[in-house]
Amino acid sequence: MTRSIIRPAKPGLVLPRRRLLQGAAAFGAATLGAPFVNRLQAQEAHPLAGQSIQMSILGIAGWLPSSLGVQMSPLFADYAKEQYGYDVSFTFAEAPFADLFQKAATSLATRSQEYNIIISDSQWLGALAQPGWIVQLNDIIAQNPELDIEWYSDIVVDTYMRYPDGSDQLWGLPQEGDTIALFLRQDMLDDPAEQEAFQAAHGMPLPRTFEDYENLTMAEFEKVAAHFNRPDQNLYGTAMQYSRVYDFVSCYLYPFMWSQGGDIWNPETGEVVGILNSDINARAMEQMRDWLRYQPPGATNFGIAEIIDVFTQGRVFSSFQWAAVGLSMITPELEGKVLVAPPPKHGEGEAARRVYTMGGQPWVLNAYNDDAHMRVAIDFLKWWYKPETALEFARRGGNPADAATLNDPGFDAINPWNRAYKYMLTEGRSRDFWHHPKYAEMLAVQQEGFSAFMTGQSDDAMGVLDYIACAQQQILADVGDAPEVPSMCYGTSL
Repeated sequence: MTRSIIRPAKPGLVLPRRRLLQGAAAFGAATLGAPFVNRLQAQEAHPLAGQSIQMSILGIAGWLPSSLGVQMSPLFADYAKEQYGYDVSFTFAEAPFADLFQKAATSLATRSQEYNIIISDSQWLGALAQPGWIVQLNDIIAQNPELDIEWYSDIVVDTYMRYPDGSDQLWGLPQEGDTIALFLRQDMLDDPAEQEAFQAAHGMPLPRTFEDYENLTMAEFEKVAAHFNRPDQNLYGTAMQYSRVYDFVSCYLYPFMWSQGGDIWNPETGEVVGILNSDINARAMEQMRDWLRYQPPGATNFGIAEIIDVFTQGRVFSSFQWAAVGLSMITPELEGKVLVAPPPKHGEGEAARRVYTMGGQPWVLNAYNDDAHMRVAIDFLKWWYKPETALEFARRGGNPADAATLNDPGFDAINPWNRAYKYMLTEGRSRDFWHHPKYAEMLAVQQEGFSAFMTGQSDDAMGVLDYIACAQQQILADVGDAPEVPSMCYGTSL
């Protein structure tokens, strides 16, 4: 069979150097060859001095990291007034995870600058870049050294900035870094009676510290979850996300697959058949479904909000949850009672590995911004990555991703989840998935199939994987980014 290679993405808008600074030129600023930072140091007037600009950010409804950008915007307004001499105010539009892309796309397709800055999910980079809706940032970064930042790990660039995968094209800058963490009731772990009972039952100490969980496997953690699983007391061992909504079940199933050597596609050829539908991945699906025995009734509908509810209500001993919602997970009543640790490894002995799904979102810039709004957007991003701003973001509950902030000696102590977040942001422990423009279609068929298996609508894990793999490769083949599906796909269904 002839193998086709994924074609280069259609070029999005790469903002030329002239456009980046033409606002300054219009006001009689220095030549294009003089970097903006040097002009500031020379105390030359900002091209927007004396003006009032209103900016709009589109973000995720009910998601603290998104709202923090606007909550902190008055700090930028003060900074802009003092440093640049212009007035700026921000409005915030929002939509839930499942609806945000469509809200952005509907506006951008009309070439509107309704939303000047957008908080995008990382998987949308290709879908936003390919039609030219957002700005490629390479030139902006080159012209603004403040944005040429050392990130904590290469995962940050691969997840929030780069499209196509493996290229040098940058389209986003991290707004919120995020990884999966394990939230546990420290007060229950510290109970001497629980420790004694666990030791007697399993011949091993009850894991109680970050270091204990750093070395724990899923098989070992199952003993802990089972120990605290007490349905007659309305207490369950753990909670994971199984919901069909958006990407919830996918993000929580992937760690079972990746950590045990499974994969989901070949990004160079677009092949999915023979990769996603593997024995490793079929066993991973069965393993994740088996974990429902330690979870509350209705767990197959659990997403982010439901996990927060059962943990804060004391209905579960532990939860696999995004570090980004740590502030919601650890309520004032639970302060000092929660340990946030790395989620367990999969496998046994030296072969045990943990590879979990990346979360988080990048900032992207509307390609249809006029010169004034584009200039303010760039000023805002430069302010956002100032060390003092990044630390303030962390203090308010956000997760910065730059090396300087995460390596600060005091970073781990700012929030209870910071150490686990940073640990999982290290190379090899987390990874993102497709950034392809057909992301939404590939995700929809996958969520349908995974949900069907987790809810018992299908008991054939390999059959579900065959269906998903064939459907996804056909989606890619229809746009020339994958080979035609093999004959085994004909007639495949759930």
